Amino acid sequence: MMDKYKDVDVLVWDAVFGDDATKKQCRYLIMKKAQEKGLGPASIYEIYKARGKGEISGFTVPAINIRGMAYDTARAVFRAAKKTKSAAIIFEIARSEMGYTEQKPSEFASAILAAALKEDYKHPVFIQGDHFQVKAKGYKTDPEKELGGIKKLISESIEAGFYHIDLDTSTLVDLSKPTVKEQQRSNFDVAVKLTNYIRSLEPKGIIIALGGEIGEIGGKNSNEEELRAYIGGYNETLGSGKAGISKIAIQTGTEHGGVLDANGNPIKDVKLDFNTLQKLSSIAQKDYGLAGCVQHGASTLPSDMFDKFPKTGTAEVHLATEFQNMVFDHSKFPAELKNKIHEWLKTNCAGEKKEGETDSKFLYKTRKKAWGPFKKDTWSLDKGIKKDIMAALEDKFVFLFKKLNVVDTEDVVKKYTKVVNVEIKKPEVAGGEKFDGAD
Repeated sequence: MMDKYKDVDVLVWDAVFGDDATKKQCRYLIMKKAQEKGLGPASIYEIYKARGKGEISGFTVPAINIRGMAYDTARAVFRAAKKTKSAAIIFEIARSEMGYTEQKPSEFASAILAAALKEDYKHPVFIQGDHFQVKAKGYKTDPEKELGGIKKLISESIEAGFYHIDLDTSTLVDLSKPTVKEQQRSNFDVAVKLTNYIRSLEPKGIIIALGGEIGEIGGKNSNEEELRAYIGGYNETLGSGKAGISKIAIQTGTEHGGVLDANGNPIKDVKLDFNTLQKLSSIAQKDYGLAGCVQHGASTLPSDMFDKFPKTGTAEVHLATEFQNMVFDHSKFPAELKNKIHEWLKTNCAGEKKEGETDSKFLYKTRKKAWGPFKKDTWSLDKGIKKDIMAALEDKFVFLFKKLNVVDTEDVVKKYTKVVNVEIKKPEVAGGEKFDGAD
C-alpha cells in the first residue's frame, strides 16, 4: 500500500481526515516508515541524564506545542532545524490541547513523523505529552476515577510514541498544610504513582523522560524550599534504583497565553524572575541530578529574553501561543475564515467572556478553541497562503533555535540518543484480519 502513497501529503491527510479504518492504516504506515528512516520516535532521557551529571550544558531545549496545522507547522520546524543543525527539539501537545484541537495522541504523532519524512529529517524525533494534569476537584471527589482518566491517556500516548510525559500534579498542592513538605505531599505522592504506572508500560529499551511541577503556572513564584520539598519527597517515596523525573517545572512570573493588557495583547514588559530560574535550575542539577528547570508560557516574551534561558541553565522552555498568533494574525490569513472563527467563538464560547472584557481580549483568549472545529479549513488553506505563513514560522523557529543555543546539537543527540524500533500493533481491517501494508 505504501507505493500508493508516494506523496506523504496524501498519506498524512488520510491519517487525519480519513474514515476510522483508513486513519489507522495510514498512521501505521507513517510510524513504520519513520522507524525505517531511523526517526524513532525516541526519548531524550539520556541527554537529560548527561546534563544532570554536568557532561553537557549551554543550551535550552525548545518544547514546541503545535495546536493547529500540525503537519505544515512541524515541517517548518524541521526545515529550521536542518538550517541550524538543531536536533535537541521536542514536539508536544498538552492534555487540554488534545481536547480543543481534536488531536488524539496517534494523530499528533503521525502528523509530526510525516513532517519529518517529508522534510527528509535525519535525526530522532522527540514527542511529548505536556501538562498531563490531574484536576484537583476531580481528584478530591473521586481519586481513582481521576487517576483512571490520566492513566488511560498515558497508555494511549505511549502507544502512539510519546516518550516524554510532563506530570502536572501541582494542582494538588495544599497551602493550608502547616509545612511546605506537607503542602507538596499530594503533589509528589501522585506523581510517584503515575511514574510507577508509566514505567510498567515502557517499551523495552526505552526510558520515558518525565517531568514534575511544583507550582501552578500563573501563580506565585516558586522557591527553593518548595523545590527541595517536592524533589526530596518524590525521591524518598519512589525509592532507590528507579528512574524518576528528569526535570522540574517552576513558576517565575509567566502565564499561559502571555500576560495580557485590556485589549488582549501580550504585555512586553514581563517581570520574569531569571534569578529564581537560575538558582533552582542549579540546585535541581547539582543536588538532584536533574537536567534543570522548565519554563512554561514563554513564547510571547520579548525577543531579547530568549538568550537568557541557556545562560541561566534552563533545561527546557515551552512555546505555544506566539505560533498560533503568527498564523491567525498573518496578513495572508483569509479574512472570511477569520470572521467565521470569530462568529463561532462568540456563539460557542460566550460563557467564557468576563464582565467588562473587550471583544478583542475575549477572542484572543478563546481562539485556540477554534483549531478543532476548523481543522479541515486551516489544513486546506491555499498553497500560496500556507507557504507565506509557514515561511514566517520557519524564520521564527530559526531565531528561537539560535537564541536558545540548540544549534549544532546534532552530535549531542547522536551521542546520547538510542533509537529503539518498538513493535507497532497492526490495525485490523474488515473481517478481523490484520492490515499488513501490502497491496
